[in-house]
Amino acid sequence: MEKAKRPPRGTRKRDVPLTEAGIYVAALRLIDADGVEALTMRKLATALDANPMSLYHHVPNKDAVLRGVARMVGTQFRTVTLEDAPWQERIRLLATDFRTLAHRHPKLMAYSFSHQADFIQPEDPFWAALTAILDAAGVPQSELPQITALVGAVITGVLTAELNGALHRWLSLASPTVGEDGPIHDENCMFRLTLDTIITGLEGRLATNGDGRGADH
Repeated sequence: MEKAKRPPRGTRKRDVPLTEAGIYVAALRLIDADGVEALTMRKLATALDANPMSLYHHVPNKDAVLRGVARMVGTQFRTVTLEDAPWQERIRLLATDFRTLAHRHPKLMAYSFSHQADFIQPEDPFWAALTAILDAAGVPQSELPQITALVGAVITGVLTAELNGALHRWLSLASPTVGEDGPIHDENCMFRLTLDTIITGLEGRLATNGDGRGADH
């Protein structure tokens, strides 16, 4: 008996219905493996065992897919809430957890930081937590949006440079008297230095304003 031929991709029915969420999950796997530039709607359809045209019933184009994947990853961010801890400790933990997420999906995050101005939304867990921490630190309400934006920009900027290799290159330009294995070439140390600088700057500003809660809150 002649073996039944398998229908060509795109004409056979999928075992599981195609969904927008499923498209984003599959796209993230492809991005993690090969990068954003390698992602195409055709490759995505192949990974989903679907007709490429069927994807357009859920997402209009690749840019929409990338935005959807970025939103999905952003909303998955989680951090430990230490409401009774000093704000300095809380901001360190928040930034470190966000860095962990960035390194979990480095290709996506490097692209999103650089190409998607709306990657982080006000209601996202990272932004909401950062705002709450700065509020608890004593940042005046009139300055809270600006200070939150500044701190967020510094953290994401350093992460962008770390993920795209620029930070490593800049560190290699250090004085030849500094050993290559020294702390200055440790990106973990550099991230801690970034947080130290943010915290020191905030402490100084809050002390000047007289509104901060200092190191004990």
